[in-house]
Amino acid sequence: MTSGEVEKFGTWLARQLRRTGMTQASLAERLDITRAAVSAWINHRAEPREEMKRKIAAQLGTNPSALFNLSADVAAELPRRWQHRPGHTDGGREYGNAAAFAFDADLAGLAREATQNSLDERYDKKKPVRVHFTFHELTGAYLDAFKQAIQWDSLEAHFAEAAKADQKVSRSLKAALANLEETRSLILLRVDDYNASGLTGPEYDDGRYAAVVRRQLDSHKHTGGRAGGSYGLGKATLWAASRFGMVFMNSTLSQPWEGRTERRVVGRLDLPWREVGGVPYSGPAWFGEAETETKYPGISRSWWADERTLSDLHLARVGSDPGTSFLVVGAHDASGSAETMGEMREKLIHSLEDNFWAAMVGGRTEGPLLEAQVTTLRNGHIDKPDHRVDPQERHPALTRALRAYLDDDTVAELTTAGQVAKAEVPLVVTPLKGGKGKGVTHNAVLLLTHTDEDDKPLNHVVLMRGNRMSITDHRPRELPLGSSPFRAVLLAGYATRERGEDVQLAEEFLRASEPPEHNKWDRTEELTSLYARGARLRLKEFHTGIDEVVRRLVGRRESNTDEGPSSLLELLQLDGSGSPGNRRTPGTAAIDKVDARIDDNGAWNVRVTLKLPDAQDLWQLAPVAKFAVRSGGRPIVEWMSLHPVDRCRVEDDCVLVEPGVRTATFEGLTDPATHPVKGNLARLVIDLQKPRGGVA
Repeated sequence: MTSGEVEKFGTWLARQLRRTGMTQASLAERLDITRAAVSAWINHRAEPREEMKRKIAAQLGTNPSALFNLSADVAAELPRRWQHRPGHTDGGREYGNAAAFAFDADLAGLAREATQNSLDERYDKKKPVRVHFTFHELTGAYLDAFKQAIQWDSLEAHFAEAAKADQKVSRSLKAALANLEETRSLILLRVDDYNASGLTGPEYDDGRYAAVVRRQLDSHKHTGGRAGGSYGLGKATLWAASRFGMVFMNSTLSQPWEGRTERRVVGRLDLPWREVGGVPYSGPAWFGEAETETKYPGISRSWWADERTLSDLHLARVGSDPGTSFLVVGAHDASGSAETMGEMREKLIHSLEDNFWAAMVGGRTEGPLLEAQVTTLRNGHIDKPDHRVDPQERHPALTRALRAYLDDDTVAELTTAGQVAKAEVPLVVTPLKGGKGKGVTHNAVLLLTHTDEDDKPLNHVVLMRGNRMSITDHRPRELPLGSSPFRAVLLAGYATRERGEDVQLAEEFLRASEPPEHNKWDRTEELTSLYARGARLRLKEFHTGIDEVVRRLVGRRESNTDEGPSSLLELLQLDGSGSPGNRRTPGTAAIDKVDARIDDNGAWNVRVTLKLPDAQDLWQLAPVAKFAVRSGGRPIVEWMSLHPVDRCRVEDDCVLVEPGVRTATFEGLTDPATHPVKGNLARLVIDLQKPRGGVA
């Protein structure tokens, strides 16, 4: 901390007088000086000399060093307690926090929103944000000690009354209390981020702390327009993930508050309206130190905790890097798809892999934006080894594509396996209402690479902006038949790593088009309110442009010929009963699906899936490959090989399928020596014919 960041002496002294219950007049009397002199210190008009500071320290009962560096409050122990918000005087009631229902109530949503918030608050832009999720199951004496630390007994009457109402949150709370009593087990989920800003700012006025702890719908992000979130709703997923609506926080601040940066602690509880002892309470409660400001009587506020308290609360942080630790008490997956701690761990890991793989990818000259880790504990001991999330494991092709872009190692067209094609997709940003001009064009970047069929979801484009969180998976329309499987990613706005007015405008435009879940680009109230007419049409054109670019890239085959690759859409056809869109005659076999490519030797590799009606006789089918050349008839090309793949066999260039089988698959490889022209200069036609004496 620099000297310029140290709290002013007068502010520090005023707080110490409140903490000790001492007035300015009583301090002046003890020091044998005038009250005006103390007032001058408090109001920053003067500062006492060193000898006087030593006398003040003696009266406050603290070490003189505290007055010289102003790094700690006096040791007066103020009570910590739960402060419940009184009921509304107009009789209004809230039976839960509506913000918690803006998202899917599961751990995948929590991982997505919490990690996005951490990315938005990245402090040192040269280093990644480190996010650490820890599941911790407490039983027996460990559970009892934790309940004592959070003063659980003082909450039992509030829990009991809040659980009586016939409302959704009340019913869930009732079930959670019954489960805790029956199992004597409690799961904590701690979310730590490092190299983030932390909960900076004052207790009640504008700042990150107040936005998270005391307000709803307050995003309060200062990220130069790069923020993923904008609604201020994402933090509600933390409370929604708690069976009891309870979250504790410990923050290391990037900017001092009250002259300190480490171990700022507070708890918040969200309950439905209840009446306890004849007194109504409206909902939230806060756990903290008794406020000494007369302006806020009876309020519990954050306090600067010691290491022992943090250990009791399971909130101790590692190191001094700024950031915040959130402790979700009674963590669960409300969707019901993950019930055990192991299942919850796997679901959270998959969410990190799917939503933030791009943020975890770095290149040769720049590191990743994010590092993520997941730990599982039982009563303080490791239950499963730490899991470091690696985007390469779940999304190898996408990781390869983005890394190639970061390393400037892309190509314009795919000619060999493993390459990454780069193309631009224009986005026209509509002007703001009342603005001038026709809008600005921003060139988003599309990266595409081929992959194998196990890399799911195949043939999708991941859309993202800003800090490279996945917004949605987009399935392009009308892909060329037989194109090789691919994965692709579209980078827009700041995700392109470009600079300029168009980048900023595109970022703001796309963020305005996202709902609170940030899971699509479409019409929203913010978009239609802020932007001129036609904004949604520009988004539709953008999606159409993505489809067109993908079709162009995948329509070019891997080939080493001098003539270069050609379009699959122009090269592959199905003939006869197998033609797409043609109705097959009842009782006949048809080609249902074809995957095809041209290899380095110019041979066509095809995988054909057949669809067959129920039959009592053996199916005998003769697949014939033909070239639809630019002029003349369709010459037949010979098969170099035919191989059965699923539920069929091959004999004498015929595919045989047993009676009762409804689908079958085979593979074929054409003989380039029989091609009248090079494979990429003609359309390949697959025709099913009836062999002599067979059934087709």
